[in-house]
Amino acid sequence: MPADALKTAAKDAEKVKSAAAAGVEHAEQSFVEAAAAAKASLAEAAKRVEKSVAEGLDTLRAQSRTYSDTAGQQLDDAQRYVTERVRERPLTATLAGLGVGVLIGLLLAGNRNSNR
Repeated sequence: MPADALKTAAKDAEKVKSAAAAGVEHAEQSFVEAAAAAKASLAEAAKRVEKSVAEGLDTLRAQSRTYSDTAGQQLDDAQRYVTERVRERPLTATLAGLGVGVLIGLLLAGNRNSNR
């Protein structure tokens, strides 16, 4: 009987070994599949983020063009307004410019004197 018990134990050990090998192989394949799925998910998420950032930049470009066009138009309008006023009253514009220059000069000179 001890020989039969040894043979039975050897067969059982072989079954356990086969089952363990199959389990390891199944676990390895599951890990590979999970890693592939994670890689695909990350790639998809990266594409979505890239698309979202590109759309945001396009929106920003469009808005900045609108703002720069508006600012350019307003500067042109202001320049025309000032030019017209100077042509209407050149002496008044000259005196106003001179007065602003003197004020700025006094302010700058006052800062220099107070820093000493």
